[in-house]
Amino acid sequence: MYIAFEGIEGSGKSVQIKLLKEFFSSIKVDFIVTKEPGSTKIGEKIREILLSSEFKEISTLTELFLYFSDRAQHYKEIIKPNYRKKIIISDRSMYSTVAYQGYGRGIDLRLLNYLNDITTEKIYPDIVILLDCPVELGIKRALMREKDLKNARFELEDKDFHEKVRKGYLELAKLNNWIIVDSTFNEMEVFEKIKEFLMKNYEKDIRNFTKK
Repeated sequence: MYIAFEGIEGSGKSVQIKLLKEFFSSIKVDFIVTKEPGSTKIGEKIREILLSSEFKEISTLTELFLYFSDRAQHYKEIIKPNYRKKIIISDRSMYSTVAYQGYGRGIDLRLLNYLNDITTEKIYPDIVILLDCPVELGIKRALMREKDLKNARFELEDKDFHEKVRKGYLELAKLNNWIIVDSTFNEMEVFEKIKEFLMKNYEKDIRNFTKK
């Protein structure tokens, strides 16, 4: 089972992944937590470039292919070796590229889908949880987290860009039947909704990964 968390900056992905990790540990299922970009040694270097506010001049295509480079390595080292063997919990996935570089930057969606098919070998998340909140709230949260702005290249994008990304996510959610969770609520309230959804619809699948 491959579970991906998606959402704009400051939507609460890291907190909810931490809570899901604690819950899965409590019911003794086998899982790993990963992220895009940055879950491999190569990916760490790519992440430094992509998120650093030092590289404001990075071109749209450079940004795009850095993400795909990270994804190719991520799938080789982490996703493929663990797919169907453990529950994979991922902070972002290939859908982030569609939302940010497609809807946000305006790159052709057909090209992005084609490149995603190649880099993932069509291994896509089984469950996508979209944490949704207004752009103003998300950016406020994100900037509080990145107080020195060293790794806040995306947080420093203008509001219009983030509105496009959010709109893209909501369209993707509708097209792909994702669960959308309002992340403006208290973090524990948000997690209860996520847990309820997973256990109501996927409990048997989740418990198939119980540690032996």
